[in-house]
Amino acid sequence: QVQLAESGGGLVRAGGSLRLSCVASGQTVGSHHMAWFRQAPGKEREFVAGIRWSGGVTYYADSVKGRFTISGDNAKNAVYLQMNSLKPEDTAVYYCALSFSLGIKVALVTEYDYWGQGTQVTVSE
Repeated sequence: QVQLAESGGGLVRAGGSLRLSCVASGQTVGSHHMAWFRQAPGKEREFVAGIRWSGGVTYYADSVKGRFTISGDNAKNAVYLQMNSLKPEDTAVYYCALSFSLGIKVALVTEYDYWGQGTQVTVSE
């Protein structure tokens, strides 16, 4: 079993920044990908950013490119999301996810094996 714990959410004004953290514990050996997704009220969960441990390859949704940066520490089983230039449309619950599969379609919810409980990010006008 794997547990994922997110932190760092909160309320921020448009244009501001937040840094989310996610730490994985339990049987994490062999994991290949970690990612951040978000879900706004009444909307489906959507991909935000991901990282592949092998080679440190990163992936981003078009909506966050240039504003968000994902980073990770494989030894600590941790992944971070630095969010800058936040917009009201970034308001959502942000979820951390982990996959044990190597060749995945990183933007698909179904590719991930474990999920955190989520952390709320609210961006005001």
